[in-house]
Amino acid sequence: MGGGGLSSEPETLPLEKYIVAQTRRRHPAVCFLPTATGESDAYVAKFYDAFTRLGCRPGVVRLFARTPDLRRILLNQDIIYVGGGNTKSMLAVWREWGIPRLLRRAWNSGIVLAGISAGAICWFDVGVTDSYADRLRALPCLGFLPGTCCPHYDGEKERRPSLHRLLSRGDVPAAIALDDGAAAHFVGRRLHRVVVSRAGAEGYRVLSRRDRIVETALPSVRI
Repeated sequence: MGGGGLSSEPETLPLEKYIVAQTRRRHPAVCFLPTATGESDAYVAKFYDAFTRLGCRPGVVRLFARTPDLRRILLNQDIIYVGGGNTKSMLAVWREWGIPRLLRRAWNSGIVLAGISAGAICWFDVGVTDSYADRLRALPCLGFLPGTCCPHYDGEKERRPSLHRLLSRGDVPAAIALDDGAAAHFVGRRLHRVVVSRAGAEGYRVLSRRDRIVETALPSVRI
């Protein structure tokens, strides 16, 4: 999800409903990884409220308190949902705890992996991140999905020009860019569809070709 989600549409939760529907279970277990915000209590509370109302069995994994048995917890979920925040710091903590390996096992076993902003870009080869205070930069990520991901494409004014600059310089491979309210649904490493929760939200393929940027809106489904 490029942005929006439970913080922006807390009454209707269209994107979260779509995620839950992918499990085909009445009361799926969903685990929240709020690492990127330093495990903000307010963010965790929003997560619990949203997914409880959707009929799920929510839980959270905290890495800044006494850390539980991560393998047992993560591999026994129906959904793993990653929150937004500082992607670089999140990935550094995850690597220390061996979480990327566990997430890959979860993915290969059919557990739905989802997330917003930092929780969207983390799955790709490269993400466009605001983890640094000075400017948006390219960040190597987990590499489950091919190419680059840029969230908040219409929600933050520096996103589009920054992605275009990175592509023009050859710093990142071809990208999928997601507006706030847009989500890319992958099955394996293949883009299945783009879904949007509001009018005007789009997902784009963006690449550099012959010294110019080519930006193509992807077909989308309103949910």
